[in-house]
Amino acid sequence: MAAQDRADVYTRVTAEIIAAIEQGAGEWHAPWFHNGTSAARPTNISSGKRYRGINTVALWVAAMAVGYDDGLWGTYRQWQEAGAQVRKGERSTTVVLWKQIASSEPTNDDDSDDGGHRRMFARAFSVFNVAQVDGYERPPADTLPESERLTHAEAFITNLGIKTVFGGSEAYYLPSSDTVFMPDFASFRDAASFYGTWTHESGHASGSKHRLDRDLSGRFGSAAYAAEECCVEILSGLILADLGIAHHPRADHAAYIASWIKVLKDDARAIFTAASKAQQAADWMHAQQSARHEQAA
Repeated sequence: MAAQDRADVYTRVTAEIIAAIEQGAGEWHAPWFHNGTSAARPTNISSGKRYRGINTVALWVAAMAVGYDDGLWGTYRQWQEAGAQVRKGERSTTVVLWKQIASSEPTNDDDSDDGGHRRMFARAFSVFNVAQVDGYERPPADTLPESERLTHAEAFITNLGIKTVFGGSEAYYLPSSDTVFMPDFASFRDAASFYGTWTHESGHASGSKHRLDRDLSGRFGSAAYAAEECCVEILSGLILADLGIAHHPRADHAAYIASWIKVLKDDARAIFTAASKAQQAADWMHAQQSARHEQAA
């Protein structure tokens, strides 16, 4: 993908996200908030794999704009191979596939190292939601009871190995002691809000220097602070979708949303960076589950 094409993708996706946040009657709502159902987990019809990073965010935006309630997506050809047909006139959504190629190959692209040898190659694909096709019947999916999903969420967050202290009236992560502080369960309106907040604060902890080493130095109102909050909110959306738990706006959501929009409007690449870091953190969290199981074996 040429530099201008990438710039167009950055601008378009960012503009769509800003529009999604700003739409609605007096209440801004980010596309990474969801009800925990299939639409929150964009999946490719052909490979059965989940989309990642900015592609997940782009598909969340598309689903939110139109009201899709299913997260199954595919290219025109992939739907044909599945025995379905995209309806005439349906509008596609762009996703981007990044591949690493041999650095010894010369290139004039600006995705290159100082020696002029390309390291990453980007290719754009147009995909359609299952709601845009005819002739496809999705097999029934097994859904765990809510009690089991909440139990899984408890184990998932515990397996991160991040110290959590319960009690008090505020939820926050304190880098100096590498500790998450959480109000008691009874302080929350429901279980989804409790686990959503716990996931959010654990997300900040994933950025500590001895973990993923993100910039946690920003103060409220700064661009660095807004960028970290945006990253962790996307991360929470990713993890809670994997756990099948709704991701609701926090009580302090309105205090952050204006700063997010400013960052996005100032830098079209900001959401791509935030989504990339969020995916990295989500991968780290999932890796801790395997590590804990290995330690217990």
